[in-house]
Amino acid sequence: MTAAGEAHAPSWYADSVPGAPLREPLTGDLSADVCVLGAGYTGLSAALTLAERGYRVVLLEAHRVGWGASGRNGGQAIVGYGCEVDTLEHLVGAEDARALFEFSRDGMRLLRDRIVRHQIECDWRDGHASVPIKPRQERMLRAGLIDLAQRYDYPLQWWDRTQLRGQLDSPRYRGAMFDPHSGHLHPLAYAQGLARAAEAAGAVIHEQSPVLQLIRGPRPQLRTAHGTVSADHVVIAGNAWLEGIAPELESRIMPVGTYIGASAVLGQARAQSLIRNDMAVADVSWALDYFRLSRDHRLLFGGQASYSALPPPGLRGVMTRRMRAVFPQLADVELEYVWGGYVDITRNRAPHWGRLTPNVYFAQGFSGHGVAAAGLAGQVLAEAIAGQAERLDVFERIPHRPFPGGRMLRTPLLVAAMSWYKLRDALW
Repeated sequence: MTAAGEAHAPSWYADSVPGAPLREPLTGDLSADVCVLGAGYTGLSAALTLAERGYRVVLLEAHRVGWGASGRNGGQAIVGYGCEVDTLEHLVGAEDARALFEFSRDGMRLLRDRIVRHQIECDWRDGHASVPIKPRQERMLRAGLIDLAQRYDYPLQWWDRTQLRGQLDSPRYRGAMFDPHSGHLHPLAYAQGLARAAEAAGAVIHEQSPVLQLIRGPRPQLRTAHGTVSADHVVIAGNAWLEGIAPELESRIMPVGTYIGASAVLGQARAQSLIRNDMAVADVSWALDYFRLSRDHRLLFGGQASYSALPPPGLRGVMTRRMRAVFPQLADVELEYVWGGYVDITRNRAPHWGRLTPNVYFAQGFSGHGVAAAGLAGQVLAEAIAGQAERLDVFERIPHRPFPGGRMLRTPLLVAAMSWYKLRDALW
């Protein structure tokens, strides 16, 4: 993964969008109403919402807009969060869980609205299928479908194996829970579109400006090597890349490496034969596979995870074998690109959004479900800064515990836990 200030990590995403001119790094001391750390979806959404309300907003990004997970992810925009609704019910009760799920639907509507309103060309496509491999997974999905329809007023479609094969040419799956309201997009193009919209509304973005220190107080500051921004409010949206800025936040997330490949160009007919309705697909194993088609008729295939700073050994070969296990007809197809990045997970996989102090706000812990939820997070934080904190108050009621073991031991402990879940997926 690339060092501070460098261009985007090599990927099909980076190669398939026009290069954006570098925004000037921060130099000198500035004053603002709000200073935002991080130009991913959360920070850009907060900056856009606040600038549209007339706030003076300065956003500091260590690298380039969308450099982190927002520009490298699988592109699947899904209603909900990284945990299931029953987990939310256990954490905050049925009433708040219902409110949180409705907020996630707001997040999907917000994403769709911004694409249209700001004319963001990011290859949006409707439809997402969650697919089971094992009988246990099928039972879980069917029960969840009924629960979402009856208790959350969110009806989804169940496709049996035959219906699914009519849209997805893979023998691997037993059926599908299909959501027509979710979908997929080009993540880096979407991030760049949000940045342009925020700037058009009046926000100022400084790239290649890594924050070295958060200075808390009545008027907090973010300090870089070449300047500071003093503001009435600060938004921390660094997710997996905080690196000492707020230790109490870092202890409650775990950076996890996740990886994606892009196949050689398949041609329109061959690509469409794989996924006829152009939906996004993800299985429901703990170590899941997820995939979709690109606009230039490649298969984008994600999976694998690393709980250390290094990618798994033989990554390209492993990813290629997993792709061919899903689509045996691609035995002659290689992956032309393989790239990765970090997502931030919480122990309970629920979102961790709130306040560090009365004037320092944060959102993190998207746990692999951030494409729609991170945009919502930015808007929720912006609302709270503007004096409308009702939605943020609900998120703050979600309890979060630090990962055990501190910096030295939390990774091996998590690896041990993940090994158990992978074994469970393999056995039943």
